[in-house]
Amino acid sequence: MPNLNKILLMGHLGGDPVLQDEGTAMCKFSLATTEKWKNKEGEPQEKTTWHNIIAWGKQAEILDKYLVKGSPVYLEGTQQHDSYDKDGETKYWSSVKVHNFQFLGGKSDDDAPKKSGKIDGMNDKAKGDDSDLPF
Repeated sequence: MPNLNKILLMGHLGGDPVLQDEGTAMCKFSLATTEKWKNKEGEPQEKTTWHNIIAWGKQAEILDKYLVKGSPVYLEGTQQHDSYDKDGETKYWSSVKVHNFQFLGGKSDDDAPKKSGKIDGMNDKAKGDDSDLPF
């Protein structure tokens, strides 16, 4: 039987993306997803889950350029688990590696990036295989 590791998330950035470029661009940010429901008394309830997101290559550059804290985004990716040792104690880390994404919300004036610079011909959807441009 084949295995499957696929995560679909739609939420808002918890902070501005952080881009690191040490040979290959890598972008990290947190994403909040909120579940809302009513309890048996009919009172509204909600629970927010925070996800650690990592993107690589052109996708990382595009996400860093166009997203800021609070931006809505749809992501598809895979769950990753890592560990590292710190002061003799093993720390565990979970993250989602981005494979596809789509910007949500309306287009801004001129479709301009939210940060400095602009990618010519940028549209609202970017699918990636890290080739030339993923859209």
